[in-house]
Amino acid sequence: MGGDEAPRAVVAGAVEASRRGVPVVLVGDHDRIAPLLPRASGVEIVHAPDAVAMGDEAATVRRRADVSIRVAMRLVERGEATGVVSCGHTGAVVVAAALDLGILDGVERPAIATLLPRADGGRLVLLDAGANVDCRPELLACFALLGAAYAEQLGVEDPRVGLLSIGEEDSKGNAQVRASLPLLRALPLRVVGNVEPGAAMMGACDVLVCDGFVGNVLLKAAEGAVGVVVQMLREEISRRPSARLGAWLIEGALRRFRRRVAWDVQGGALLLGTRGVVVVGHGRANPRAVAAAIQLAADASSAGLVTALRDKLGSRAGIA
Repeated sequence: MGGDEAPRAVVAGAVEASRRGVPVVLVGDHDRIAPLLPRASGVEIVHAPDAVAMGDEAATVRRRADVSIRVAMRLVERGEATGVVSCGHTGAVVVAAALDLGILDGVERPAIATLLPRADGGRLVLLDAGANVDCRPELLACFALLGAAYAEQLGVEDPRVGLLSIGEEDSKGNAQVRASLPLLRALPLRVVGNVEPGAAMMGACDVLVCDGFVGNVLLKAAEGAVGVVVQMLREEISRRPSARLGAWLIEGALRRFRRRVAWDVQGGALLLGTRGVVVVGHGRANPRAVAAAIQLAADASSAGLVTALRDKLGSRAGIA
């Protein structure tokens, strides 16, 4: 029931994911969802009479047990589903996950981790991308542990962890950044120090840590920059016949470029630190993005992500 085009885009994306072999349960208003489902879609509906509006305070879900996001979380908690995907109110997703799934030992607050393409061909784990907008230095240290554990799960050996700042010198950054850097360096991680956004995108680190306000702004700025570049390319290609011919010749390269940078290719970002798989989708998600977010949740569940994070965090923090 969440997202700018809900429930139409969410239903269409769920049907596409189901056709690819991922079993999907849609949680929300049955009377609004059912007419959008094609016959024999294989997609189940679990009715939830209430839904969180984007203008609602996140904390209101604490007293709204029948809200769709909490009903979805309880399906995972009971083992009736393996993950939750929501394109709705991010704060409500975080609160519902904490209430109904719980938080891993050693984690104070979960963080949203998104993957960004790097110029060197690798992927950058950015967190927090929007779950916690006001963070103490101790939270950033926890995010570093979560991000490193996630990068290892993705196959990165001994991931390099950087702290987002306006310069690489230890003296650069605001009070939060300057207080956080010593805490990160005290962790059993390969911390490379302060890293500027451009350097991170070029490959200076594998994990980039920041608070949710800065991370979300960085992510949306990157999405906007990609949109501007694509639009400018289209305008230049349409100006002259020779340019259109050149575009035809490199059509495959342009498609591959889009797959690497388009926001709707991955579909969503994982909420790390909860006792269940949770994917936060994009608010303006189209059916393609929804299907991709569902696939991300299915892959994370199949890979045993939550168990892996728990074990990695426990080994570093001495938690049994």
